[in-house]
Order: sequence, then structure tokens, then C-alpha cells
Amino acid sequence: MFDEISRRRLLASGGVAALTLPLLSAPVLGARKRKTKHVIIVAFAGGVRSRETIGTPSNVPNLMRIAEKGIVCPNVAVINNGHFGATQSIFTGIREYAGIRENERGENPTVFEYVRKHANVPSNLVWLSTSGGPQQRNLVYGAHPEYGEQYGANLIDGDGIFNEEFRRVLDRFGRPTVPGKDEEIAVSKLQKALKTPKAAKGMNDADTLQKIQKYILEEITGSTARITGPGAGDARAISVAISVMRIFRPTLLGVVLTNADIAHGSYNAYVEVIRRADEQIGRLWDAVQQDPQLRDSTTIMVLPEFGRDRNLNQRNGLDHGDRSPDLLKVSLVGAGPDFKQGKTLTKDIRSIDACPTACDLLGVPARFSKGKVLKHLYS
Repeated sequence: MFDEISRRRLLASGGVAALTLPLLSAPVLGARKRKTKHVIIVAFAGGVRSRETIGTPSNVPNLMRIAEKGIVCPNVAVINNGHFGATQSIFTGIREYAGIRENERGENPTVFEYVRKHANVPSNLVWLSTSGGPQQRNLVYGAHPEYGEQYGANLIDGDGIFNEEFRRVLDRFGRPTVPGKDEEIAVSKLQKALKTPKAAKGMNDADTLQKIQKYILEEITGSTARITGPGAGDARAISVAISVMRIFRPTLLGVVLTNADIAHGSYNAYVEVIRRADEQIGRLWDAVQQDPQLRDSTTIMVLPEFGRDRNLNQRNGLDHGDRSPDLLKVSLVGAGPDFKQGKTLTKDIRSIDACPTACDLLGVPARFSKGKVLKHLYS
């Protein structure tokens, strides 16, 4: 194939009308000739070898389907083999060296900050959906003095809770079901709480917050909350991302998966996680293709933060520390209106190139990135 390459039908019927924002005019994304107006970056993190993805197409039929419409880059170099720093590198375009257990915000601006600041994109059009966990909250913005929190992405984790403000409010008022009188009271309380000046400058205004409150309640009590089994956290993260995409049609949407790290203890479970994530990535791709406003204007890039060791460990699993090509070289699959179609591009590139490429597609500079724009991917 490569020689040359329903969350409840989301917001079914009346739900869409209630939850969808009035169509916003797209922000002006700088002087550019690109067709891309929306970018999705999926960090297929947790440590995923190419051997189990493009090397075994039966594991990832949906990634292969995306690749048929776009490109495969099988020679993507990574440096750090710690999950946090390696994932940071994808979003900052800089070789981050944070350790596997570190939980500090990085010094460098992220792709979210570049797009929000330089394209003047409002916060409700920039999102990051994750599998959850405190480290991933540090990916939405860095500590650089020229950027920072006011240009950060909205964070939503796999449980459907937005930002730390939302988490505190929901912890305070509980997690009601929908609909019902008690739930309407809870929504009212959420609305009042979210209008307080807790949110950082530049984050969601009251009108935007009001429009997502019911969605929050739906999400945390709906089908996404009932996803269980291998790779459930990743499946929820993608399901939530699909909901966010349908509601907001964001300019930039990031997704971070992590469940493949189960590989340490079980190779078979790791493969099952990959297969399930691929199924959800296929749903994300299909949702884009079914939306007439997104279909011809959205670019998606999917890549791991690093791979896995060449050989199985004593537990019949895979660690990530042998410095082999299986660990330090991964694959990027991408498709979009500015990319070539049906091509396998073997030129050596780096995971840090994803950030400046996303920025270039959206017409903004990645000023401090050390990566390069992958113009050879363009048609």
C-alpha cells in the first residue's frame, strides 16, 4: 500500500442547536497561500514503535486510510526518551529534556501560544484534549515572558472537565446528571462561578463559558464517561476531541494519548491499545470529512513522542531505554489540503518539526522553535 506511498451522535438533534456556538468568522491567519484553516496534532504518545503501526498495517487501518489521502514520513528522529519531555518537544518545536517524572511548566512557548498570539485567535478556538494527568496540563502554555497563560489552549481531559477552574467548580458542586431541576440549578451555579475573575486574561469570556456548561454536564455523564477497557483513557481523549471539534470547529486542536505505556508489562495489551486508538483516530478523521466546513480546510498530523526498545523485556513487554532505532525513530502520518497525497517521504525529519509546520500552515511564526517547516510535505 505504501510503495508510494456515537458519543450519542454527539449532541443529537436539539443538542447541537443548544450547544453549538454561533458560527464565528475565522480569524485572519496572516498573509499566506495555504488552504489549511484548521490543524489537528495527535501526539500518539506513551511510546509507540513504527513496527506496530505502519510496519503492521492491519493494526492501524485508519492511519493507513488517512495516509492514502496524505503522507507517511517513516524517518522521524526523536531525542528524549522520557514521556513528558518528548511530548513537550512536539508542541514546542524544541528538544525538551524534562524527565519522565518531572511536572514543571516548560520555559518555551507552545504551538498553541504562537497561534493564539500571532493570529489573534480567541481561546474558544484553541484546545488540547488529553488522557488526563497533571503533567499534561503543562502542555497548554509555557513560562516564556512574551507568551504564557493568556495565550494558552483550553485544556480538557478524558473525564470531560475543562481547565482547573472547571475542575474546582465541579468538585464544589458535584457532578449532576442531565436533565432535571437539580441539574439546571447546578448549571446556574456553574455559570455564576465561571463569571468570576478567576480565569486568566485572554481565556474564555462569559458568553463562551455559558455555551459549554451544558456540554460539560453531558460529557461527564454521557457515553464518553462509560468508555472502559484497554486504552480507555486514550479513547475518551479522542472522543472528547471529536465533541470539541464539532461544537467549536477550532483553529488548532491538540490530542495527547498515553495508554500505550502499558507496554512495559504486556506486549499484547500494548498492541490492543494501539488498535483501539487507531479506531478512535479513524472516528476523528471521519468527523472532519463529514463536516463541510472542515473537510477541505483541515490538516491532521499524527506522531508518537518516541518508540520502544527493539527486544522484549523479561515481562514480555517493551521498555524504552535501549537507544535503538526502534526507540529513536518514529513515523508521522498526515493529511490535509496542502499536503501531497499517497506519498511515503523518506527524508530524515524530527519530531520538533511538527510545531513550526503547524504554525506555517496557519500563517504564523514559531519564533523560538528549533524545528524546520516541512515544506517537502506540501503539494
